[in-house]
Amino acid sequence: MPMPVETLRGHLTEAFPDAEIVIDDLAGDGDHYRARIVSTAFEGLSRVARYRLVHAALKGQMGGELHALTFETSTPAGD
Repeated sequence: MPMPVETLRGHLTEAFPDAEIVIDDLAGDGDHYRARIVSTAFEGLSRVARYRLVHAALKGQMGGELHALTFETSTPAGD
């Protein structure tokens, strides 16, 4: 069963409470999302470290309930 967008948003909001999060359902099937996450949590982190934080926020559901997620991360300063 696909992950509802509300569940995805909940996981990301829990991990990044200060974040501005925009989620798009790319295929209209609740199974392929794109997320843009702007948070101070990413300040000073490499792309790999940011990737790991987002995957940790998904609590092991990537590849299961959540089939595909493309994401972009940035800080409020734009980096």
